[in-house]
Amino acid sequence: MAVTLNAKALGYQPLNDAVRAATGDIEITECFGERFIAASATADKKLLIHGVPGNALGCYMDGASVVVDGNAQDAVGDTMNDGEIIIHGRAGDALGYAMRGGSIYVKGDSGYRTGIHMKQYLDKRPVIVVGGCTGSFLGEYMAGGLLIVLSLGSGDEADVGRFTGTGMHGGRMFIRSKNPPRDVPEQVVYRRAEADDIASIAPQLSRFSELFGADKELLLTSVYWLLEPNSTNPYTQMYTNN
Repeated sequence: MAVTLNAKALGYQPLNDAVRAATGDIEITECFGERFIAASATADKKLLIHGVPGNALGCYMDGASVVVDGNAQDAVGDTMNDGEIIIHGRAGDALGYAMRGGSIYVKGDSGYRTGIHMKQYLDKRPVIVVGGCTGSFLGEYMAGGLLIVLSLGSGDEADVGRFTGTGMHGGRMFIRSKNPPRDVPEQVVYRRAEADDIASIAPQLSRFSELFGADKELLLTSVYWLLEPNSTNPYTQMYTNN
């Protein structure tokens, strides 16, 4: 049986207590910035949120499913370990901060420092897919995982700000754009993605299309740029397991 919680009436602390106590389907209404929703939530929870959840939605999440019928604020999926977060609007800064597993799909744009400190270990490979554009410092200090920016709504030219991949030493980043990214640091190499590269992200592109009604064929046949850390980067083996 589904549980319905009114965030406005409860306030953020009682709301979070109620989410922790509940199992199964949880519907949250009138959400206006309540923080830490679904923190450490496990696979026995499935949340549908109406409104705008506050900072650190799904932080430390460990298997739950979260759908946001609107926008989300900063640090969605902070140190997330497993599960899926789906945002039918925009996301704020530091999306997926230190994320180490699971998937985040955003229909619209995200803010600065998307994917900062993402990491992976063995079969734990985090995924972020942003349907729109991002702010600067995309993939900053990225140590693992998969980051995809689709730039939908901006034609065939990506707007990811400046300093893409600053400090990147692991993982892979795909940017959909006719032109290569700018302000890429020396420790990052990039090239136009080949057919095998795009095939490797086909499951994530298909999932995005399924969630948001995007044109799957367009996504699969577009031009992408693949960014990876330079193989001579001395920190790769110290901080990553790709």
